[in-house]
Amino acid sequence: MMKKTVFLSAAVILFCGALNAMDWPSQDAELVHNFGWNNRGEPVLGTAFRSSAFIQAADNGELLFTRRKGDAASRLPSPLGAWTALDHGDGIISIYSRYDDSRSYHISDTLSRGTPIAVSGKSGWASVSGFFFSLFDRRERRWVNPSMIISPMEDTQAPVIQSIQLTGSQGTIDLAQIRTLGQGRYTIEVAAADALGNKNEFSLAPHRIICSFNGTEAGSLLFETVSVRDGVQLMYRNGLTPVKQIYAPFPRYEVGEVWLTRGQATLEVIAGDIAGNNRSTLYRLQVE
Repeated sequence: MMKKTVFLSAAVILFCGALNAMDWPSQDAELVHNFGWNNRGEPVLGTAFRSSAFIQAADNGELLFTRRKGDAASRLPSPLGAWTALDHGDGIISIYSRYDDSRSYHISDTLSRGTPIAVSGKSGWASVSGFFFSLFDRRERRWVNPSMIISPMEDTQAPVIQSIQLTGSQGTIDLAQIRTLGQGRYTIEVAAADALGNKNEFSLAPHRIICSFNGTEAGSLLFETVSVRDGVQLMYRNGLTPVKQIYAPFPRYEVGEVWLTRGQATLEVIAGDIAGNNRSTLYRLQVE
């Protein structure tokens, strides 16, 4: 199982490496939420920034669409607010949204990397002044974690594992309080978060969460892509799994499942970020 997980991650990295590395739309913006964050049972499918600066094209591209205040399309409500989409080839589209819709900015049909697109602000479902940035691979029909293509922001702090719970026929067991449980089938639910020097108060998702019982992998959740199949969002968790199932135990994530039999069991949970920082927690359990 562990080999399979590593292979998938490497495949995504190779896919992204085939593209020219992009830049973040702003070098001065503060990251508020990142790809995969559990937003009340729904995944964040991009990155939200707090900023007052210009928003720039992440790479060379062609203009697909732009929605400004006063356009016919702007008469309909949209969670994106004011937004612009660029085509970068190889099926990759970058989308810049929720920026200031009161300041019109002329955009040509062909843009170079670093070309100003808009000004940070507040529109759509924005809660703070800034913008929202996302990447979509229309060939594979999946949202892509921008940090898989763009150099991750500097981060030397490992994620925090906030809680680990097992849910089974007996209900939900918080392992911080109970270490003895009955045998049976359990889902593994983990609350984990990352932070860049504590600036964002742990409002970022980690890059991966891996669980093992007695040294055998029981769950591996990767925050790399969210695929769309027949209208259903799917994420990789030991295979493609419906996002609704993974994100249902908000603020936790359903990472995997395990069948426990009588005896002693050792549970290890590892949370890692895109920069390679890891945090692990180990529990010794008694199964009766």
